Amino acid sequence: MKKVVLILLFFQLYIGASSQKSQDILVLSGRYGFPASYENTYTEKASETGSLVALTAGVNFNEKTMWVVSLNHFYFNVKGDPAIPAGIINPIKLNGFIVRTGLYQKFGNGMGIQILFAPRYMTDFNGGGGNCLQFGGVFLFEKVFSESLTMSFGAQYNQEFFGPLLVPIVNVDWQISSKWKFTGMLPVYSKLSYKVNENLHAGFAHFGLVTSYYLGHSDYAGDYVQRNCIDLTLYARQRIAGNIYFELRGGMAMGRSYDQYAGDQKVKFGLPLVLLGDNRTIKNTNFNGGPILDLRLVYNIPLPE
Repeated sequence: MKKVVLILLFFQLYIGASSQKSQDILVLSGRYGFPASYENTYTEKASETGSLVALTAGVNFNEKTMWVVSLNHFYFNVKGDPAIPAGIINPIKLNGFIVRTGLYQKFGNGMGIQILFAPRYMTDFNGGGGNCLQFGGVFLFEKVFSESLTMSFGAQYNQEFFGPLLVPIVNVDWQISSKWKFTGMLPVYSKLSYKVNENLHAGFAHFGLVTSYYLGHSDYAGDYVQRNCIDLTLYARQRIAGNIYFELRGGMAMGRSYDQYAGDQKVKFGLPLVLLGDNRTIKNTNFNGGPILDLRLVYNIPLPE
């Protein structure tokens, strides 16, 4: 009989390394960005809110083979200056739905692979239908170096609305000591955690990922928004009861932008921090980065040995 195990792939995303002793299986998150001024043109400030729901189910065929299905939804809302003209999205309301499904296969000598198919539906919910679809995938090669260190190497590919984007990935799960642990899917996210006691953990987290959304509203139908942001936060996670935790994050949104482009404005190829052949013209004026708060309710369970 197949054993069903629930595990989380956080926002984006991926299966945790096999050496982890526990895993988040459900995250409900709310985000608030404090009002920030525009780079120029407008006098009013813009404020950002958002949410995240992330859940994944995995089916164990045997002790070495698992099939994973990950479901994620995230939402961003930006209330901007009332003087922003027609033809420029305001307010900004974006929804992203990501499904990741595929194989996690272990081999001998502490090695394994992950192969995931990763379609996305990225939309402003004003029409667009199939135009809102994106297709991509993830490949990772895993190596267990010791009881305290597991790493994976590979890449994530996605066909963004601005063009193909390839992100080289290094996944790290490192139990530095009995108190300190570092985990991360670099350069997408990372977390340095300190175990205060059995019920409380605290530390530093970062998250940064480029995403794009199709706009179907009649005022700018066919355009897309490219969202860029790197969140740098301090966090604390407190057990509420059983496997349920409350997590608070606070810090800064760095390099934040919601760039609006015409649908035919493309790049040749994208890598982290580098977009080749980028001669696009931004339609809108962005607001600055600033302080953010993130509140999370987390359901976490121990993983089978």
